[in-house]
Amino acid sequence: MSSDEQFIEVLVVDDQELVRGGLRRILRRRDGFTISECADGDEVPAAIAAHRPDVVMMDLRMKRVGGIEATRTVRERDDAPPVLVLTTFDDEQLLSGALRAGAAGFILKDSPAEDLIRAVRTVAAGGSWLDPTVTPQVLDAYRTVRPTRSPVGNRLAELTARELEVLELIGRGSLNAEIARTLGISEVTVKSHVGHIFGKLGLRDRAAAIVFAFDHGVVAPGQSNS
Repeated sequence: MSSDEQFIEVLVVDDQELVRGGLRRILRRRDGFTISECADGDEVPAAIAAHRPDVVMMDLRMKRVGGIEATRTVRERDDAPPVLVLTTFDDEQLLSGALRAGAAGFILKDSPAEDLIRAVRTVAAGGSWLDPTVTPQVLDAYRTVRPTRSPVGNRLAELTARELEVLELIGRGSLNAEIARTLGISEVTVKSHVGHIFGKLGLRDRAAAIVFAFDHGVVAPGQSNS
């Protein structure tokens, strides 16, 4: 990596040293990452202030402050970095709770190293990542707590054909630049479409848009992050 390239600063929040050590070996400086660490959720605000991370990788179950509460605290900040939940638990209630708290997505700890790296880079670039292994169960849990506010057909009918194409690509995990290349339009135009989609569907972020796309059949499980 050349000296003028920018590193992705990752704050790893996990109460297991073994996990933190494993992530240090995966997210290496020579591959463009720098790492800071917390051993519990109550340490996160001070660590963000000290290190200004680009991404927070958040465990869900910790001794003092759990990942959902810590994620909610992070997302309340004006300078909030995105949160990628990292867990060994395929507990759909916890994972859907993390999405409701504002997480940009989730990935299981036993995922291949290349998936972990890609997930961090995607979230750092403003995208979202939903691990396809547990996405269907998480969506089931998510919609039981946050039912749609209006009939699905009516909500989707508010979108133009182009906006529906953009929503599908968001649902597959594409970033704005990738959407622009796929559709042959500018990134500025993509950003405009994304803003309109969020406004029409009442969505606050890309993670919510991905959930909506899966939940309403715009994207089928297994098509994300392609």
